[in-house]
Amino acid sequence: MALGDLMASRFSQSVTLVSNHLDQCSVSVSEEVEERNGGDLEVVGGGFGDRSVVTVTSMAYLPQTSVLCEMRHEAFEVGVPAGPSNTGLVSKWRPKDRMKTGCVALVLCLNITVDPPDVIKISPCARMECWIDPFSMAPQKALETIGRTLSYQYERWQAKARYKIQLDPTVEEIKKLCNTCRKYAKSERVLFHYNGHGVPKPTANGEIWLFNKSYTQYIPLPISELDSWLKTPSIYVFDCSAAGMIVNAFIELQDWTPTSPSAGTPARDCILLAACEAHETLPQSVEFPADIFTSCLTTPIKMALRWFCTRSLLHESLDYSLIDRIPGRQTDRKTLLGELNWIFTAVTDTIAWNVLPHDLFQRLFRQDLLVASLFRNFLLAERIMRSANCSPISYPALPATHQHHMWDAWDMAAEICLSQLPGLVEDPNAEFQPSPFFTEQLTAFEVWLDHGSEHKKPPEQLPIVLQVLLSQCHRVHALVLLGRFLDMGPWAVDLALSVGIFPYVLKLLQTTTPELRQILVFIWTKILALDKSCQVDLVKDGGHTYFIRFLDCLEAFPEQRAMAAFVLAVIVDGHRRGQEACTEAGLIHVCLNHLQGPTSNDAPADPLYLQWLCICLGKLWEDFTEAQVIGLQADAPAIFANLLSEPQPEVRAASIFALGTLLNVGFDSARDEEGDEDDDEKVKAEISIVKSLLNVVSDGSPLVRTEIAVALARFAFGHKKHLKSVAAAMWKPQSNSVLSSLPSFAIKGTVSGHTTPNQYSHIGPVMRVGGDSQSASRDGRASTSSPLASSGIMSGSPVSDDSSLHSDSGIMNNCNGVGNHMRSKHLDNALYSQCVSAMCTLAKDPSPRIAGLGRRVLSIIGIEQVVAKSVKSAASSSRPSESITSPINSLAGLARSSSWFDMNAGHLPLTFSTPPVSPPRPSYLTTGMRRVYSLEFRPHLMSSPDSGLADPLLGSGGAPGASDRSFLPQSTIYNWSCIHFSKPLLSAAEDSEEMTAKRDEREKHALDHISKCQHTSVNKLNNPIATWDTKVESGIKTALLQPFSPIVVAADDSERIRVWNYEDATILNSFSNHEFPDKGISKLCLINELDNSLLLAASSDGSIRIWKDYSVRSKQKLVTAFSSIPGHKPSVRCVNAVVDWQQQSGYMYASGEVSSSMVWDLDKEQLVNTIPLDAECSVSALCASQIHSGQFAAGFVDGSVRIFDIRTPEMLVCSTQLHTQRVVEIGFQPGLDPAKIVSASQAGDIQFLDVRRHNDTYLTIDAHRGSLTSLAVHRHAPLIASGSARQLIKVFNMEGEQLGTIRYSPTFMAQKIGSVNCLTFHPYQLLLAAGAADRCLCFNLC
Repeated sequence: MALGDLMASRFSQSVTLVSNHLDQCSVSVSEEVEERNGGDLEVVGGGFGDRSVVTVTSMAYLPQTSVLCEMRHEAFEVGVPAGPSNTGLVSKWRPKDRMKTGCVALVLCLNITVDPPDVIKISPCARMECWIDPFSMAPQKALETIGRTLSYQYERWQAKARYKIQLDPTVEEIKKLCNTCRKYAKSERVLFHYNGHGVPKPTANGEIWLFNKSYTQYIPLPISELDSWLKTPSIYVFDCSAAGMIVNAFIELQDWTPTSPSAGTPARDCILLAACEAHETLPQSVEFPADIFTSCLTTPIKMALRWFCTRSLLHESLDYSLIDRIPGRQTDRKTLLGELNWIFTAVTDTIAWNVLPHDLFQRLFRQDLLVASLFRNFLLAERIMRSANCSPISYPALPATHQHHMWDAWDMAAEICLSQLPGLVEDPNAEFQPSPFFTEQLTAFEVWLDHGSEHKKPPEQLPIVLQVLLSQCHRVHALVLLGRFLDMGPWAVDLALSVGIFPYVLKLLQTTTPELRQILVFIWTKILALDKSCQVDLVKDGGHTYFIRFLDCLEAFPEQRAMAAFVLAVIVDGHRRGQEACTEAGLIHVCLNHLQGPTSNDAPADPLYLQWLCICLGKLWEDFTEAQVIGLQADAPAIFANLLSEPQPEVRAASIFALGTLLNVGFDSARDEEGDEDDDEKVKAEISIVKSLLNVVSDGSPLVRTEIAVALARFAFGHKKHLKSVAAAMWKPQSNSVLSSLPSFAIKGTVSGHTTPNQYSHIGPVMRVGGDSQSASRDGRASTSSPLASSGIMSGSPVSDDSSLHSDSGIMNNCNGVGNHMRSKHLDNALYSQCVSAMCTLAKDPSPRIAGLGRRVLSIIGIEQVVAKSVKSAASSSRPSESITSPINSLAGLARSSSWFDMNAGHLPLTFSTPPVSPPRPSYLTTGMRRVYSLEFRPHLMSSPDSGLADPLLGSGGAPGASDRSFLPQSTIYNWSCIHFSKPLLSAAEDSEEMTAKRDEREKHALDHISKCQHTSVNKLNNPIATWDTKVESGIKTALLQPFSPIVVAADDSERIRVWNYEDATILNSFSNHEFPDKGISKLCLINELDNSLLLAASSDGSIRIWKDYSVRSKQKLVTAFSSIPGHKPSVRCVNAVVDWQQQSGYMYASGEVSSSMVWDLDKEQLVNTIPLDAECSVSALCASQIHSGQFAAGFVDGSVRIFDIRTPEMLVCSTQLHTQRVVEIGFQPGLDPAKIVSASQAGDIQFLDVRRHNDTYLTIDAHRGSLTSLAVHRHAPLIASGSARQLIKVFNMEGEQLGTIRYSPTFMAQKIGSVNCLTFHPYQLLLAAGAADRCLCFNLC
């Protein structure tokens, strides 16, 4: 099965399995619920008037949706993941120095007819040298023939090397030979082969023997001399008895020779192969040749088959002479000889890779072709010679391999091939039957893939898979198996690269076989997800064109084309040659054509495919002007703008990344005289891009807003002089008076089918800064050509900015500067103002990471962030065990100002560098911004922990980094997106058994308790099970009970979240929702309560922060954060936001003191609907149905109540005036009926409404006269509870009957519980938690 089919079947199977599981779950659980409830449960379907009964399923009570579970939600605030790397661990697979053996010196000391004096030979004994009998011809002729034959045998392994032969040489001849070889080889390796069968054994000092000129004496040559002539790199082969003497001497020489690469002395690269140990003599058996070691190294197949036949069952039936007549060539794998050589290479490679350390394997088997061949053959020599009680050795030493089980596989393959040999020799036309060796090894590899893992022994067949790629008949199967292996993780990719897979798959890109395209793209995706350095090789070999053609292939699956886009993105990432090559190959037009959307007959585009098309283009033209021009000419900004409403955050972020990289950083500061037409087109494109960015600056995904901040930083860097001027004008000092509000800057646009509200509607009042004389002296210096002088926004000129390279006045005066810049007449100041406002919005973002990016962007245009904690919040949230910043010390880092003023009504007070005229308001000293006028900060204040500075980098006004491109924040979407391809792609994404069992257990637990809740009567009210003194002045504002743990979570006005175990009465965790609270947390909700739940904390200003691991001390992590009410006027300090979460739909509903209700899809992290309220009063209470998706109810300040269903076109289902005063709380009644709600007002009345009864209440409870503060409705039990400021709690059933009253806490003095701030029921049990002014209580109601 091809990989593409495998992937397609995987997706279809996973969908089928999930749907079948849900169907089975629905049927089984529905029967269980129906049986427990006597079959009396019914669901109202269609409209509220439709009473058709349908089958009850667990889906109604137990939602199956889970949100915010992507990898980026695990650690977005912690840091940015690393993308594909080209350094570090991954680079170890690539040989550091590719090398080849350039020269081979063959030295034969045979002295035929004269035996050495120290060797006693047996009779008969081995005499064959290079398979030639030296006594079959004249001695000199035999010597020359043997020399030529040895040279020919070596040339089979390295044909391009230069060969030098010395026969029975003298010392002088060897010296000359060595010097000649080194001179020719230069820095390449030299091989020195020594055959000493005609001379004495080496001495104990490691000396080899040569001859004098008259051949009357043996002359010793120390190994040190030989090494000094041959130098390094080199490889020695010593075929003589006691060759281990030479190796021992060489090792001792190496130990005594100092090598210091840092001092300039190169590390020695010497390799030695010796025929036997120091105490051993070469075998003399006649069954072996005399040069058995050389024969193994140079003619391994012949030697292996001869040795095998003597030990095989074939030794009686096979004529040994046939071995010399094996048909075929070693390089032709379709012949018998080629097949045997192929199998032998695979076997020896496999043995070496499984036995040797990987770094040694790389050095000996992948660095040099000739060295690799010799070491493969050396493994054979060890096997054969050990059978003759002789042990070849090497330096570096290798582990013993002669008993490795892969030799059995070789023996079997050899026997199968040899059994065909007689027939093939007799009939040259006979067809050769290939060995099943590779098929069997691939089967073994496939078995390992089914059961293996990272924690088990690696598959030993990996080198064999590498060899199989050379065969067309096995190639597709081998590639598919290789792809499955690489998919197991980065560790598998590293193993495959270390075994040498890279050159093979690189070469395969030159093929045009259609069957290989999908799997090759997949394999390269896995390789590049680990190691980016391969981009150079791909471009060098033209491999990028292969992926561009595949990207443009409509037959491939979208996910596979997304892989091709990923590969191309890595190729062009920071690689100018790759950018140029892909641009020349037309990649821009290919990507843009596919981004323009499918035709009406096609299915919607795959989000992953869109995402990587955008990232690929963004990387292609990042800092590459030529590609940017092509993109602008193809109207790329308009294409990307259409993607900003896509439901997937990754697609939106990727399109913003592509738009941002189209902005040429520094475009307006380093310009030549160009034509007006080109300049106009670029300016229009930049305007279009910036407007698109401003439309989505309040996106719900931090990933998207990060890319917006990065793109605005690029824009700010190119336009910082204009932006500085506009910012200065917006905060320009006037004569001792407060400026009226600046004009509103509305961004009109449609995102996700709704109109975006005005996001930058107001910049708060600004006070005079500096002296009159100073501003007067600057007023006359503004150039009339300035974009600000004619705008009407500025009277005079901006104040100077000492942090920039030039003062503003100088900029405005310079006729060649920005004032007369061609661009000035094109970019509207309103657009600049909107950009500054957007930057301020980002600087106040609920996400700390994005807020930091926003401050960096503002610092580019001369505005810096100064942070000091709220004195009020610090005091109110203090605990004896919690350290806070002193209010006095918190002022230390602020530069003093001539006048304190409130930008955005307290959120961003700007401070300047002259003494204050009036002190700041003590209540709110929060996030601050200041225009840098001078560098009067004292160094110790900048670094002091009490200085209040958010970031020393941002606090160092005037830093040169502000004008340096390295200061620009970097995009993160590329690194986050690369994670997808580094994870397994072929195996279906299934929960672990532990997680599945945990969820099943929770579902069963929930269904059991739901049934109990519906049938258990309340008989005990004053039965508190826990109480805590919170020691918080403002009291608990909101709380919730965890469904499956004895945990209560509560929050106060200072946005301090505390987690208690109510069984042990211990505090588990305590943390601040954020550093600069405003009016407290308005709502706490649990997300994914059946899984690993997340805590949603909604602040009164509309900020949403979602936490994980919140119940573990100091381990809480921020998953995501956004503003749920975008576009509200910044002058309004708090919108008193009300929020509720609906797990069934994945929707979060938000409203408050605004003219609309917002519907957020947390799975998409996107505002999907804005419901206009058309009411003068604001929403004071909000409740989402936990049973029926898309339904929510809202209570208003004027006492009215409305029910909405966003699935209907009109959305408003019901509107009625139930109360005369502000609605405190509202909720859906327990059960499956969506038409019944309960609401309570501040007047103390509780109203029961059935929408089907003509919007009239059918029950009214006068619970608390004018003092009702809270209401809770149980999700499943027929219970409601109300709290009063008069220190009591009442519990009612759904018939209005009061079941009891709670007044006192369970203390010895029976103190009253205090004013009740909040109430909440346990979702599946009859437990009630109450938050009072000074304590939190939990009651068991059954």
